[in-house]
Amino acid sequence: MERRPMDLDTYSEHAQNGPCFICCLVEGDPAYAHEIVYETEQHLAFLDKWPVLPGKLLVVPKQHIEHVVTDLTEDDYLAMMRTLRLVALAAEDVLGGERTYLFSLGSQDGNSHLHWHIARLPHGIPYEQQQFDALAFTNGVLTYTSTERTDLADRLRQAVAARATAAS
Repeated sequence: MERRPMDLDTYSEHAQNGPCFICCLVEGDPAYAHEIVYETEQHLAFLDKWPVLPGKLLVVPKQHIEHVVTDLTEDDYLAMMRTLRLVALAAEDVLGGERTYLFSLGSQDGNSHLHWHIARLPHGIPYEQQQFDALAFTNGVLTYTSTERTDLADRLRQAVAARATAAS
């Protein structure tokens, strides 16, 4: 899969001064549409538009929450973690790889809406290119054709649905 440079200046400008992209997505604004792979009353999971690793996903609460621990009740936190785990397991089913990275980023200065990243580290990546290096925008982002993105989202939706059915 090809990589293209990430326009970090434009990304940062939008993250700091634009509307909350997650709230816009939840509200259905077509300018902020993403390939959604799972949805509940409380959460969304969708493909990252700027993936640094194949099939990178985001899992978010629909409500604008900013702090990963203090803004959630224990029940809401555990519900978020169940959703995160379900989607991460489906990503493992579809994407393979040797490790799943789960992390929450953001800042009060930009991308403040709580969001968790799910990133699968493919097999065969040399150690010095794993972990923080594998997640760096400075290495560029992967490009998908619209067909590739739709196909990947379909496979992830099917895997999440199969796991959700098996769990119930």
